[in-house]
Amino acid sequence: MKSQLIGLFMNLWISFSLALYFHIGEREEKCIIEDLPSDTLVFGNYKVQRWDIHKHHFLESAPGLGMYVTVTTPSGEVLLSKLYGPQGTFSFTSYLSGEHVICFQSNSTRLLAIAGSKLRIHLDIRVGEHFFDESAVQAKETVDEVHIRLEHLIEQIYHVSKEQDYEREREEKFRKTSEETNSNILWWAILQTLILVSVGIWQIKSLRDFFIAKKLV
Repeated sequence: MKSQLIGLFMNLWISFSLALYFHIGEREEKCIIEDLPSDTLVFGNYKVQRWDIHKHHFLESAPGLGMYVTVTTPSGEVLLSKLYGPQGTFSFTSYLSGEHVICFQSNSTRLLAIAGSKLRIHLDIRVGEHFFDESAVQAKETVDEVHIRLEHLIEQIYHVSKEQDYEREREEKFRKTSEETNSNILWWAILQTLILVSVGIWQIKSLRDFFIAKKLV
């Protein structure tokens, strides 16, 4: 029973993480966008691999190469800007809801990039949770492992609740925008109709005056 609970908690924990990798040039900047609710903790783990043009594959690591990590808020404020090594962990807490831009760029000092040189960045982003140290749990033999994982799961449930509140807030803003747009379209259609009717009445009156002046009626 205990092992089943642990397996369930681990599956739920893994489901809240986002893992991916992408390629960039050695002096190129690459950015991703995370849409976050306010007051949300974000952890990121990354690892850089350098392309070997002679062996035609990515090396296991990129020694001596650093990585600038920059996080920008929806208002354009720089929330994090720091130089890390070829492998590292960064974290930040959002204080505004909206799209946060996370950018990566190496600190390569080469004046000219070697043809075909590129980097592969493995990135694991965890939103709304504290980093779970598996080794620390195993080291504490007197601590109830299920209890620790349950607390971790409660944090994730709290994050899901915040995400739902944020989605409802976005939906409400979208609904208001749609209603305002529809209202503006309606009033514009009414205005166009009034203009057309006014022009029609003016043309009829002009023709009537013309015919009267020419004594045709």
